[in-house]
Amino acid sequence: MLQAHRENNHFLAVKDMTTLNNPVGVLPFGHRTLSYVNSERHFADGLNFYKLFWTFTYGSIIGFVVETIWCLIRNGRFEVRSSFVFGPFSVIYGIGALALYLALRKISSKKPLHIFLVGMVAGTAIEHLCSWVQEMAFGTVSWDYSNVPLNIGGRVCLLYSVFWGLLAILWVKRLQPAMEKSISKIPNRIGKPLTYGLLAFFIIVSIISIAAVSRWMMRIDGIPANGIISMLLDQFFHNDFMEIIYSNMKIVG
Repeated sequence: MLQAHRENNHFLAVKDMTTLNNPVGVLPFGHRTLSYVNSERHFADGLNFYKLFWTFTYGSIIGFVVETIWCLIRNGRFEVRSSFVFGPFSVIYGIGALALYLALRKISSKKPLHIFLVGMVAGTAIEHLCSWVQEMAFGTVSWDYSNVPLNIGGRVCLLYSVFWGLLAILWVKRLQPAMEKSISKIPNRIGKPLTYGLLAFFIIVSIISIAAVSRWMMRIDGIPANGIISMLLDQFFHNDFMEIIYSNMKIVG
């Protein structure tokens, strides 16, 4: 009994010393590891709203950069590929990042072909859905693959479906780990306020962008401004500005 008492006291003494030197609280003990948590859980740990929000944001920014570089290579000129009138964000890629994250999070250890096929299906479905929603809601489309072989209604095509599959592999192997590492570096004390601040920004800029596009369509139809809001939209989001921001948008129907 005395021996056991001494061993317990020794363990407590070592544990106290480890607490001072190791805030994570991981203590090697023979062939076992004794651990305890001495800090609060990170705000974006696990599958929660914060992780999903930052995945969307991260994907939106990456998508904006990818689209800008792709247009520069393909067309030889700089083109804005933002979904909003302000900010470097591409909503389709943000939603695509969410779809890839949710679809691939449990199969990241699978073979690349498995990841490719799942990502191909998920990305193609999201691209088709977003195109349909945009057309139904605003009577416009931001991409049209009608002239690309093996397309479905101009909304999706085999070429870009393959692109989604390749992007899924890149996402699992490189982008998602980098994203999670960068998110983990955001301190808890600013993580949640920053999240809600960005969320408020997205809501506000979405409202402004929808209003600006709607008013743009009205001007094209020859409808004059009939109030202070319409006049402000005409002043700050005139046709030249909108054609730069949404250079790829087409009216359908």
